[in-house]
Amino acid sequence: MQGSKIQNRALSLDALRGFAILTMVLSGVIPYHVLPAWMYHAQVPPPDHTFNPNLPGMTWVDLVFPMFLFALGTAIPLALGGRLKKDASYLKTVIHVLSRGFLLGFFAIFLRHVRPHVINSNPDTGAWLIGLAGFFIMFAIFVRPQKSWKQWQANLLKYGGWVLAAVLLIFIRYPDDSGFSLYRSDIIIIVLTNVYVFGSLIWLCTQKNHLLRLGVLGIYLGLRLSHADNAVLDWLWNASPAPWIYKLDYLKYLFIVIPGTIAGDLFAAWMERKPLQNEQMNWSKNRLWLLISILAACIIFLLTGLQNRWIWQTMALVIPVCILLMFLIRNASASEEKLIKQILNMGIYWLITGLIFEPFEGGIKKDPSTLGYYFITTGMSIFLLTTFFIIADILQKGKWLAILVRNGQNPLIAYTGVANFIWPVFALTTADIYLNAITASPWLGFLRGVFYTTLLALMVNYLSRKKIFWKT
Repeated sequence: MQGSKIQNRALSLDALRGFAILTMVLSGVIPYHVLPAWMYHAQVPPPDHTFNPNLPGMTWVDLVFPMFLFALGTAIPLALGGRLKKDASYLKTVIHVLSRGFLLGFFAIFLRHVRPHVINSNPDTGAWLIGLAGFFIMFAIFVRPQKSWKQWQANLLKYGGWVLAAVLLIFIRYPDDSGFSLYRSDIIIIVLTNVYVFGSLIWLCTQKNHLLRLGVLGIYLGLRLSHADNAVLDWLWNASPAPWIYKLDYLKYLFIVIPGTIAGDLFAAWMERKPLQNEQMNWSKNRLWLLISILAACIIFLLTGLQNRWIWQTMALVIPVCILLMFLIRNASASEEKLIKQILNMGIYWLITGLIFEPFEGGIKKDPSTLGYYFITTGMSIFLLTTFFIIADILQKGKWLAILVRNGQNPLIAYTGVANFIWPVFALTTADIYLNAITASPWLGFLRGVFYTTLLALMVNYLSRKKIFWKT
């Protein structure tokens, strides 16, 4: 079987990002209270969903955010490396990182201010209209200008959006009669802002030195474990010139992002290599399908075992599976095979490390997140990325992942689309009344969530095909 041609984009990375964002959306629109515990965050189980920080476990809902973080980290070398190769200076690249961080921070704050359920816990017509208006304002600010647009048209749309955003934030009011606040923000996007900026700066300083990059995590680990026992370190840990946007604690997710940047370096190196003429892959299609099946099954085994607290049984199953994977990838010769071997070996390392750390800090938990959580989810993210890479880039079945890829290329719209577009449209047209009536039972309610998520995926897929993207 011949190797695939080098792509201008890592389609498997877009697919991972798209899978993460759509499952993140799905986890937020499924019915509350009524489904089994594995359908919610492990620390907020049904029926009352009271947060229990001492309850260990991990469900698929706890995996979606780390997958997105890993995809973010993997994209850093591809994006910034491309800028540097186009003769952008380090100074210009740093300014680009900081400006993008500013836009992400604004997005986090503005989005939270225009969420209909934040404006009113039981949204009325006014709340839905503000939410919808917020969507179109964000569209004006973040949409990437089309080639057919004139410069004045692009500027009018962009700066008009900024003016409307400022007016809305000045006059908006909430049930407690409060108004705009820098502290009213989407915590997920705030965390992404922090790890993107710091992860990018760390990558710029350690492009050729993976050990030094991992060493930064060692320093952070020392601070994380010892700051409570030292006054100076505790001050450093809690100090912030702008606590509404930055906290050192947010950087704990660099434990996922930094390994992602190393995977990104490997992908970038693979994409830069000129395809070798008549390069043949040693691995048969049957071996590739076997790899896909094992990787997918391993993820399911891990989620099932960790949530049910079958810890030693999970390790007893996963470790032999990892040995089998290492056996299957042992004789890599083609460039794609070598890439799979590199990233899978890295994934196996992080997964086994995470399983060893699993009992530490009371067992795996998303909140408060544990070391085992970072390492295990990093390994699982690599497994899923490898699966998508084999499907899209080696087996040439990219069409199977097309909707994930296009959603992954447009994550800002995907993240806002349900709460600020689809729900307001359904509510303002009263279509939600009929939909809720026919999906009142728990599992039909889940199907309603699947319907909303599918509708969003199709909407974003259409916009991406039309080259309509939101970019920071």
